[in-house]
Amino acid sequence: MTAKTAGKLFLVILVGAAIAVFFGLGLEQYLTLDNLKASRETLGTAYAAAPARFLAAYFGLYVLVAALSLPGATVLTLAGGALFGFWITLLVVSFASTIGATIACALARFLFRDAITRRIGGRVAAVDAGIAREGAFYLFTLRLIPLFPFFVINAAMGLTALSLRTFYVVSQLGMLPGTAVYVNAGTQLGKLTSLSGILSPTLLVSFALLGIFPLAAKKAVAFARARRAQTARKGATTPGETP
Repeated sequence: MTAKTAGKLFLVILVGAAIAVFFGLGLEQYLTLDNLKASRETLGTAYAAAPARFLAAYFGLYVLVAALSLPGATVLTLAGGALFGFWITLLVVSFASTIGATIACALARFLFRDAITRRIGGRVAAVDAGIAREGAFYLFTLRLIPLFPFFVINAAMGLTALSLRTFYVVSQLGMLPGTAVYVNAGTQLGKLTSLSGILSPTLLVSFALLGIFPLAAKKAVAFARARRAQTARKGATTPGETP
């Protein structure tokens, strides 16, 4: 067995063990909205006692959840907004989710390529065509418009030729607006002290944004594509030719 093969085997075992521990200990039951509401005061007390340590643990957990495509990322985002406020959570979640996504992309590319190809190989051709046609902008649109599951995009991009550096930068920018919407919703959940608070204007607006954002993003992407196409047509027309 070569060192490279041994290294891959070790990583596969490590990933498998992490997933087994996560589900074996029933940790997924803690990453629910009901549990968040029930333990909000306890978590708030723990955060107040050791802010830096608590944030570091939150960051690490978020990276792990995103990297291994485990359930709970949305609840973690809402919980962060409720506990830390908007700007701190936006900063932490933006980097943690992007780092986790990049790790997931790398795992798909270097460890699980064959398994993923068997499951979604037929869809990768379309993704490759999109990358060839629009470059990094194609990934940007996938990130901006949340029509596809987070883990599917990570896995599919791992089977393309897109560099991990480009994947990271584009994902960081493309996921930021959606992250901001969810973090804002989390801050409003943190202010919810009674059932009557559900009908507060700020909370209603926050959750309305969750529904409006995909449509607004789709319109923005369509506009950007039209402008790109128009620019390309102008660039292809020489001064002596009639458009």
